[in-house]
This record gives sequence, C-alpha cells and structure tokens, in this order.
Amino acid sequence: MITHLAVENVFNEGLGRQYQTRLVGGADEPFYEAPKTSQSTAIIWYRSDYVRSALHELSHWCVAGPRRRSQDDYGYWYVPDGRTLEQQQLFFQVELYPQAIESLFCAALKIPFEVSVDNLNGGQVGEDLGAFRDAVNDKAQSLVRGELGARASKLIRNFEDLVATPREHEGAVWGGR
Repeated sequence: MITHLAVENVFNEGLGRQYQTRLVGGADEPFYEAPKTSQSTAIIWYRSDYVRSALHELSHWCVAGPRRRSQDDYGYWYVPDGRTLEQQQLFFQVELYPQAIESLFCAALKIPFEVSVDNLNGGQVGEDLGAFRDAVNDKAQSLVRGELGARASKLIRNFEDLVATPREHEGAVWGGR
C-alpha cells in the first residue's frame, strides 16, 4: 500500500527539489504557500495524512504556471462547502483539469479515484455529478493522448516506479527518472 510519506518523498526528492517546492502533510486544510523570495521554498500543504489530498494538491501544482506558483493558493478563489448550484458549476469547470491529472496519478499508484465535489454540506451538486465524472474521464484520456504537461508526466513515471519497486520508500532518497 502506498503511503502519504512515500508520495511526499518521491515528490520532495525529485521534482520538488528541482522546483524548490516541498510537499508537507498534516494541514487542517490544503494550501499552497508561495515562496517569499527567489531563494525560498514553496510549500504544498495537504490535509492530514491523506494520500488523495496530497495527489490532488500536486495536480493543482502541475496545472499552475510560474505566475500562479508565485501566489499563495495560486491566486485562485475558493468558496467553501455550502456552495450554490452556480458556484458548484464554476467549481466543476475549475476542477476538471486538476482532477483529470489526479485520476492519472491514482492510476499510476494503483489506488482508487473518485471525483471530488467538495460540497458535502451544500447539497448543490445537482444533476451535474455524472456529467462531471464523464468530463474528468474524457479529459484524462485526452491528457494521455498527448496533452499532459512535463511535470505531471514526470510525476506519473515516478509514481509508476514507486509501485514497481518492491522496497520501502519512506525515508529513502528518491531521484526518480
């Protein structure tokens, strides 16, 4: 079973080091902390010790370009649980690409994926949940056919290596390919 520490290590010793970014668990809420100077490190905080939270936050990092990565939480809006139907539809639009990447990360790690609506108390998901699942799957397939960025591609290869390698990765130095 893949642990959050293994995912952290793969990222932190590979792409994270290259991009001066650390993946750190244990947060009450996910948050991207942009670097304060060109010499400081960005931190991708993910919820508790949840592998899926780590993968979701990494997918947002893969989508964000240099300008977005220079802003806390990538400069995005966020409306918490309890969204209106219109806010939820906007959420689905914004989350399509990151969740498609997250689904590919899950596939590489051989763990189950389910879309996140992130509106459990609001109840304003409407009929769009099935359509959102289909759209995420379609987007993931188009990414596999050649639209996947370099950072996400590298992480997928690293995650595939993690699964294929029979040794324990928590605490091991990981360079990846």
